[in-house]
Amino acid sequence: MKIIDLKVNGYRSLKNIHWEPGDLNILIGPNASGKSNLLRCLELISASAKGNLGKYIQGLGGMEPLVWDGALESIGFTLRASPPDENRTADRDSLTYVLELTRMGKGSAYTITKELLANYCKVEAGLRATPLKFIERSRFSASIFDPNEKALIAPPESIPEDDTVLSKAIAPFSGNYVISGFRDQLASWSIYHDVHVNRDAPVRQPTVTRNEKRIDPDGQNLISVLHTLYTTDRAFKGNLNSAMTAAFGDDFDELVFPPAADQRIQLRLRWKSLNREQSAADLSDGTLRFLFLLAVLASPSPSPVIAIDEPETGLHPSMFPVIAEHAIDASERAQIILSTHSPEFLNSFRDMVPTTTVVQWERGETKLVTLEGRDLQGWLREYSLGSLFKSGELENMASESIKTQ
Repeated sequence: MKIIDLKVNGYRSLKNIHWEPGDLNILIGPNASGKSNLLRCLELISASAKGNLGKYIQGLGGMEPLVWDGALESIGFTLRASPPDENRTADRDSLTYVLELTRMGKGSAYTITKELLANYCKVEAGLRATPLKFIERSRFSASIFDPNEKALIAPPESIPEDDTVLSKAIAPFSGNYVISGFRDQLASWSIYHDVHVNRDAPVRQPTVTRNEKRIDPDGQNLISVLHTLYTTDRAFKGNLNSAMTAAFGDDFDELVFPPAADQRIQLRLRWKSLNREQSAADLSDGTLRFLFLLAVLASPSPSPVIAIDEPETGLHPSMFPVIAEHAIDASERAQIILSTHSPEFLNSFRDMVPTTTVVQWERGETKLVTLEGRDLQGWLREYSLGSLFKSGELENMASESIKTQ
């Protein structure tokens, strides 16, 4: 399930944006332009499906710091996504999810004043007057619709003020598996901001072995995921070994996972020239970050949407082409969103031009401009994407686009 288009109103600097991402996306722009806010918004949208929206917003300080300029009364988004069922087509079966959170007074509390999950495709094609609804909610009422479009009305006292109906409608009790499929896909989005690899980080410590195939948002289950995939999936092991050899040369041998105390396992790197294996505690920050990116992008069963803030952080530029290659490959199985400040990282996408979105700050608002068409292609025949970014030409093109809107 991928994002077809996203509209956001009132979230931090995203006062009013409309974004149509592709399969592989690059976000560029200066510091404080709003790139991280866009990724945080994706995180909030995913939280709305997990049943912890209230805790998530409370953890960010409540509504006051989240609404634009601390002044607006609500945050809203409209997400149109491809269907979770791979046998359906995006054009015919796309789903639209609308959510509006309204502040209660001037404080940090909120209530959900609108929620809708529906299919508008037949309305847009002129075949229906109203959308096919799955969830509909106002401030004081909520309904779930079964496959025959019969409304199942929730008692007012059962409607949570700070959590979504989507997160509470569990099949088979909801009677509609479209709802549960959409919720599960939305809840499984992976947004990566700050993966801590400092000397005392849990990611360096032995961990209890579990069967895990996806990296958590904080990245701290890296060893468990690597152990699962590296020891059970021959293709993943070969892919990772090839990537490590490309980054570190032929001296790299393999990963090993010796047991530790209390049914825990360790991560160690084996080098051909050394008798002693190198433990995770002794690895450089860049090596751990590189392994993290490989585990995320080379996973055989990735999250449907993966967003990584500044993947180039801590890496040697020689690693950038390896990460770019894996991002391109991963975009065939998932929707990939990468934000970057690095022209060298952009230059790593040699044979494929990602969907490039310039994020700019204008009069207190974030503006998004996706560069495409003949102008961009004309420039790319003469210059690389990274050189255009470094020269400021990409931002100039975005500014001109904003002026003509």
